[in-house]
Amino acid sequence: MKSTMKLARSVLAIVLIVFFVGPIYWLVNTSLKTPIELLGNDVQVFPKSFFLGNYTDAFEKSGLVRAFWNSIFVSVASTAIIIILIAAPAYYFARKKNKLTRSMSGWILISQVFPVSLIIIPMFLTLQRFNLINTTWGLILVYVVTNTPFSLWLLRSFIISIPFEIEEAAAIDGANLLQILRKVLAPLLIPGFVVVSIFTFVNVWNEFFFALVLLSDPDKSTLPLKLAQFVGSEGRALVGTLSAATVISTIPAFLMYAVIQRKFSANLISGAVKG
Repeated sequence: MKSTMKLARSVLAIVLIVFFVGPIYWLVNTSLKTPIELLGNDVQVFPKSFFLGNYTDAFEKSGLVRAFWNSIFVSVASTAIIIILIAAPAYYFARKKNKLTRSMSGWILISQVFPVSLIIIPMFLTLQRFNLINTTWGLILVYVVTNTPFSLWLLRSFIISIPFEIEEAAAIDGANLLQILRKVLAPLLIPGFVVVSIFTFVNVWNEFFFALVLLSDPDKSTLPLKLAQFVGSEGRALVGTLSAATVISTIPAFLMYAVIQRKFSANLISGAVKG
């Protein structure tokens, strides 16, 4: 019985690895093929030659570098603003049990059900009123508004998981509320801030619809907008260049996850040792 379960887990692990890693590998494989190889019908597990011309075209002929830095700025700024905005409300919603906090928590979850098409028109009109259409900060404002509710609910869940007795013990030892938040609660909430940061950054990095509606200046385009423009003269997608550009666009998200995940694990271990 144990051997059967072990075999089943191994098979499941292999299937999951193929499911998640397979598309990434195929994308990288396609980005390294020559135009002639891409036109062929043969399925190639490995490219015959590692052709870097697709990456050269992606960088030199499409304005990808500017779009890359636009996405970096928008994603980092949106994430930082959201982290600053949700810290205090998340603590209040987690520790205060009353009708207001319960109704607001329910509304936060319900708001995530509505499609973005319902809010794009009033949001567009609001931004137009304040001359924020076709501006980077207008787009950041939209991302902050749309990502704050779930990020707030997520951080609230982390705060609820921390026993309130820890704060009571610190208060008994003479710590005031600010000291409790800064020296006791903040270190324990680092994993929560990490998760919220990854969630927000990836969401903003991959967002296409709002950027398409709100931005018309090519110099302000984000990466998703720029990737949609990899089309040839006859309306056909430039598969090689598009694959190369997509590979490039995934690097920041992977790097952020790798760096933050390492710090996340280190903080968990540190917390376990201190406990």
